[in-house]
Amino acid sequence: MIAPDSFKGSLAAAEAAAALAAGWQAARPGDDVQTIPLADGGEGTLAVLAAAIPAARWRQAQVTGPAAQPGDRAQPVECPWLELPDGSAAVELAAASGLPLLSQLDPLGAHTTGLGQVIAAALEAGARQVTVALGGSASTDGGTGALAALGARFLDAGGRPLPAGGGALRDLAAVDLTGLRPPPPGGVSCLSDVRAPLLGPAGAAAVFGPQKGASPDQVALLDAGLARLAGLLGGDPAAPGAGAAGGTGYGLAAGWGALITPGAPRLARLAGLDQALARAGLVITGEGRYDQSSGTGKVAGAVFAAAAEAAVPAALVAGQVATSPPPGVPAVSLAGLAGGVPQALADPARYLRQAGQQLAGGWGAAQ
Repeated sequence: MIAPDSFKGSLAAAEAAAALAAGWQAARPGDDVQTIPLADGGEGTLAVLAAAIPAARWRQAQVTGPAAQPGDRAQPVECPWLELPDGSAAVELAAASGLPLLSQLDPLGAHTTGLGQVIAAALEAGARQVTVALGGSASTDGGTGALAALGARFLDAGGRPLPAGGGALRDLAAVDLTGLRPPPPGGVSCLSDVRAPLLGPAGAAAVFGPQKGASPDQVALLDAGLARLAGLLGGDPAAPGAGAAGGTGYGLAAGWGALITPGAPRLARLAGLDQALARAGLVITGEGRYDQSSGTGKVAGAVFAAAAEAAVPAALVAGQVATSPPPGVPAVSLAGLAGGVPQALADPARYLRQAGQQLAGGWGAAQ
């Protein structure tokens, strides 16, 4: 069984699974190899849901991209979402307000307006419940862009609406939720791949702001802005996952009553991982970089936990292996196979096939 996440910035989960499977079968053509692409609430979540729920229908909405200034290639964005057969909808923050949609990093000005717009499109189409995949955001705006697109107002001391983006939250003086459209009757669920709180050294700005281009001074400014937001919006900024997607988890929870849940275990269940493991002799998982965060909220950690419960051996393939996987889990690094990270990124499918072939050889020797 091959059950990877996407290899961020290079291959989707389904492509990574296919390459690993091709490598394995090159070495052991008689084996029954099945693939289950997975996600953790970040990029690729909708594709995993669509594969797991054949009656799901792809829909499209045109939304405002995450860039602060018009003229960026992300303005506007054609954003897909899923209409599910139970009357619910699933949207992906990365598709509306994701980091790859920016032509240049904008840690203070990038925003989540597009996420709110695609949620609104789903509600207008009749969605009775909404699931939001939170990963991959470009911004640290506490979800204020999304809430503003749904009717909330974030005001300065003069009663004027703030500009979009986390940098403007330093001037936040009042929050007006009177015009905020109500959540759907079935509620809102946010799938998160992190357990970070909103504020402080482990929070949204400090941990993820530098990945979005924030300097140390900008991190401090963003954290202070999020603190102002929390002081006015209430809720629980210390809740696990409140810091997800630049604080969007917090904003949707505090402002709209959303529930934040770990994405990887839920998506693994929907994809049928548990049933597949009951038939498997080995499960291989993978992701772009395996590090200390991978065991808490990421696909690899969810697969290892499910494999241990099912007493099925597991293996890991990652672009980079920065920390050791659980005891007894063999690991293959694409950067190690390729001779470096740039080489691995240049042709990831090639090295995934090599990794699959290497694991198959080792598995054969052990049988």
